[in-house]
Amino acid sequence: MGARKRNRAEMMKQERKEICQAIMRDCPTSPRKMRLVIDMIRGMEVNRALDVLRFSSKEASRRVEKLLLSAISNWEQKNEGERIEDSNLYIKEAFVNAGRTLKRLQTAPQGRAYRIRKRSNHVTLILDSRTKQLESTTSN
Repeated sequence: MGARKRNRAEMMKQERKEICQAIMRDCPTSPRKMRLVIDMIRGMEVNRALDVLRFSSKEASRRVEKLLLSAISNWEQKNEGERIEDSNLYIKEAFVNAGRTLKRLQTAPQGRAYRIRKRSNHVTLILDSRTKQLESTTSN
């Protein structure tokens, strides 16, 4: 491995350690339905996003709420002693990717069969602190 490639790999590894994220894999909901919920909370402050998810009528919002609580817990483990309210925590990135699709058959009249596709998805939430961003912009 060349020096530039090694340096870039180490830099990317450091960046991955600094970000706080939570990933939910193989969630048995279609990606389209999950994206509706994720689009509601993208870029929001964490406490407001939790309220939106808690009062949403979508079934997928319960799973995203649980994932967001997991991401908050991950953030608290990395930043011990800091409070969420003081750090102004928000959802920096949120995206949904398609997972595997289970293919099933449903019986149909006259000896035929219909194919059913049971879709799943992967959801990723990345949290960041607005106070950390303000400190980095003022130092430059």
